[in-house]
Amino acid sequence: MRILLVSQFWPGPEDPDLGAFLVPIVEELEKRGHTVDRAVIDRRGAGRRGDARLLRDVVRRARSADVLFAHFLVPAGLAAALGSRRPLVVMAHGQDVRNAAASPVIRRATAIVARRAHTVIFNSAYLRDQMPVEVKRSEVVDCGVDLDAFRGAEQAAARERLGIDGDPLFLFAGSLIERKNVVRLRDAFGAFGRGALVVLGDGPLRAELDGRPGIRCEGRVAHEFVPTYVAACDALVLPSLEEPLGQVLLEAMASERSVVATRVGGPPEFVTPEAGALVDPLSVDSIREGLEHVATLPTPNPAARAAAEPHSVVRQVDRMEAVLTAAVRRP
Repeated sequence: MRILLVSQFWPGPEDPDLGAFLVPIVEELEKRGHTVDRAVIDRRGAGRRGDARLLRDVVRRARSADVLFAHFLVPAGLAAALGSRRPLVVMAHGQDVRNAAASPVIRRATAIVARRAHTVIFNSAYLRDQMPVEVKRSEVVDCGVDLDAFRGAEQAAARERLGIDGDPLFLFAGSLIERKNVVRLRDAFGAFGRGALVVLGDGPLRAELDGRPGIRCEGRVAHEFVPTYVAACDALVLPSLEEPLGQVLLEAMASERSVVATRVGGPPEFVTPEAGALVDPLSVDSIREGLEHVATLPTPNPAARAAAEPHSVVRQVDRMEAVLTAAVRRP
């Protein structure tokens, strides 16, 4: 197939981590002999001008495509829906569904996308249940995890390379915003009272973490360096107020690392007790108890990888490929 990927998130020179989770999907599709062209925005803050450029790019590039594969309902899905009459598959990732639920204007735009799309893919059953508009067809398929890129690695070597240590060593990776719940995580780590917490990412709440005992803020790092940080840790923590999936959780689990995850959203669909802990994100005590639980689990943790293996990018692209093929055959 000739596939046009449409996304407002794609790694670029200024933002190498932007939409990095889409790259393994494209690489896997290309390995299977499909041609994947891209109409994408590759930097943060592109705004409405970026959206307009995306629409123009879709109009130009869609002429040679068999199917459009849009990631995020609005604006990417809307650009695909308006810019071409080719078969369309759209994947919802989380914030796009929240935006549609919160804004009548975005909800109407989302309804246009849903009517136009052959199938809407959701990255978790939880997210599908949150969709505020009706869709013709839906599938639950996550982005998958690259089991080769994320696998058990020698912890001591990773720590030496990065110059970090801790017993235990916890890792957080994500935007430092309210939804990611980093202030309660800070307080829970303080109550836990030992070890270290390394924080990857940036955002308006960084000042709440910088300089706190045992916490080291690394800022944003390119996705290619994340496996080394994961290898260095004993457990990855993501106690978000809501997490539609939690891609970084799957990456850590594939790397044989335990996880602390929110119980609100997609993580209960794949985090097992042997792989980690599900916590109440509104309770500092619950997050602390999660830290205590994973501190008792082994490093490396083979049970975590076993729980992640059904979510390999190969298996998930199998399912995406089937949806794309069906859209081409039955627009």
